[in-house]
Amino acid sequence: MTLSPVQSVFLTPDKRTLIFAIKGIISMTLALYAAMYLNLDRPYWALISAVFLQIRPEAGLVIEKGLMQIIGTLIGGAVGIAILQAFAGYPELAILSLALWLGINAGFSAMVRSINFIYAFAMAGITPCLVVLLVMVSPATATSDAIFQVAQSRVSEIILGAICAMLVSLLLWPQTVASGLRQQARIVINQTLDYLAQELAPEGSHEQRHQFIDNILEQLAAFNDDSSAVVYEGPEGPGRGRAANMMCNKVLSLLAVVQIFGRLQRNHPEQLSPALHTMLQELRHSFAQMSASRDYDEAYQLAQQQRRKLIHLRNQLPCGQPLQNRLLKVASELISDLVMVLKAYDALENSTTQMSNALALRPHRDPLVGLTTGFRTAVLFLIGAGIWIGTAASSALMLMILPVIFSMMMARLPLTLLMVVLRRLLVGVAISTPLAIFFALNLLAQSSGDFEILILVMAGPFFIGLMALANRPTLPYGLGLCIPFVILVRPANDMSYAFSIGYTLSNAFAIAVGVTILYWLFKLITGPGIPLMQRRLIQATADDLLEISEHVEQEDWFNARMGDRLLRLANYDKAAADNAREMTDLGLTGLNLGHISVRLRRLLQSVSDQRLEPLLDNWQQALAQAFLASSKGQQYPAFKTSSTALLEAIHEDQLSPEQLEMIEGMFTRVSLTFERTANTMAQKIVNA
Repeated sequence: MTLSPVQSVFLTPDKRTLIFAIKGIISMTLALYAAMYLNLDRPYWALISAVFLQIRPEAGLVIEKGLMQIIGTLIGGAVGIAILQAFAGYPELAILSLALWLGINAGFSAMVRSINFIYAFAMAGITPCLVVLLVMVSPATATSDAIFQVAQSRVSEIILGAICAMLVSLLLWPQTVASGLRQQARIVINQTLDYLAQELAPEGSHEQRHQFIDNILEQLAAFNDDSSAVVYEGPEGPGRGRAANMMCNKVLSLLAVVQIFGRLQRNHPEQLSPALHTMLQELRHSFAQMSASRDYDEAYQLAQQQRRKLIHLRNQLPCGQPLQNRLLKVASELISDLVMVLKAYDALENSTTQMSNALALRPHRDPLVGLTTGFRTAVLFLIGAGIWIGTAASSALMLMILPVIFSMMMARLPLTLLMVVLRRLLVGVAISTPLAIFFALNLLAQSSGDFEILILVMAGPFFIGLMALANRPTLPYGLGLCIPFVILVRPANDMSYAFSIGYTLSNAFAIAVGVTILYWLFKLITGPGIPLMQRRLIQATADDLLEISEHVEQEDWFNARMGDRLLRLANYDKAAADNAREMTDLGLTGLNLGHISVRLRRLLQSVSDQRLEPLLDNWQQALAQAFLASSKGQQYPAFKTSSTALLEAIHEDQLSPEQLEMIEGMFTRVSLTFERTANTMAQKIVNA
């Protein structure tokens, strides 16, 4: 009988899951003991802090998240004190200030990709809420000293939990980001090689090609996110980070270059000579061999062998065939990029291999997405504040804290996946309530109050929750179980207040209501629609095509900006009703055009004629405008005019016949691309 993902986690747990749960129990025990030993006001916040750091237990990621948590907490504590000092006598203004601060942090969190940096904004936003709201519960005691003490306690509790989690992660059964990066790198390389072979296969289907592209983009995004944390893993960390950045960058170059051959082979086979047809089939066979070998040295030798064949073929090609000459040059560049990918993998495997620095993939920052996320989070907080003010129930504070954190941390998830995550989160909350009331609090009420008994009672539910946290399919269940369980039990030196069933039930109800409100807010405030976001992504690509010449490392800069953009286009295409994938194809065309622009400027570096600069700038503008026009199903004749003018000016300069042929072939191929893209998009508009 086949077990479901949930059943397999709990009925047949693997070694990694059990070690993760044991480490989590130890770090949470250490955090709670330290907080109680220091007699902090609410030790359970140290426990919650330690829980959040259990997600992704690799040493570098835990250190990075811990540092982000500490920085965010310190900033948030300072903001909380400032709000209380300014609006101590005006609670309404204090709450509005908190909502505004949360909205700002949520908006900025939508501009980053890494969950650790998102978490930093979440902590910066929620810490002043903890400080201000807990002071406002007892306004009569809101003196300057009391305000500072509350802020100090909240900051100390959260930082203490982060430090304990980092220590346990580093000292007990340590896992490293580097080992995970090596495994991810193998997956990325094999997926890329399989895609290269698929793109060159005449019988390959459109759906299969896009399935490969989707997988590569998703894996690249995860690989890039993790690479920022490897720098914390010893002196070899920065070198591994550079290798990861190089691999991401060159994989995108491979995606850009291989489009040329695949699209020409499918749409303009008459443009390819028999020699080029044979070359493409040899390339395809070579890529398949490299993917099957799983051995770095063998793959590297195959790539070098293929490069030598291409050089020999270029030397034999007669003049007068500009497109063929250009395609052979492109094939050589493709193999060179593949060699760099393999070298980057070797640098990840062997710390002695050094790579030059390359730009990491950057998140696409759209102000509309930031405004939507910020507005949703502020509305959620104000709804909770309204319920708190209207009911005067202290348990309603939970409406203004946990759901707000979840709102910021889950905002980047696709809506369909987000709904599943929130439903599973609610299931975890529902399980945590009877566990807290009928198991933990019931046993603790009969115990002697010793710390050892407290830990033994809480360890069972925590172990179950941590097992769920260790696996992606069950992670929301674990998060929904562990954090509410801590809040409902509220372990502390004096637990007399914890044994009120009514108070515990009201807290549980508040958490469940908060997550439910968040669920419906995500449904109601969905942000800009898919067509608008796709148009903005294409416009951003065209803007980068105009700006690319202003940067020194042009190819790296463009790749870094296109990675997340392509992933968003692919996700929007998959969410669209027709799932036709034209916008992803358009994004890949934009990626390829950026590489063409870079290669043209490299070819013209030896030309010192000042007349070329304005002509080249005009050509660059025409390229961007033609790309935008083709995305709307329109032709842009000015591109051919600017190409002709630039080509005529180049003929007067000291360029070799081979270089002239390559530039002419480049312009021919780009014109074909724009004609084909415009026709495809015009047909899409007509069908719509």
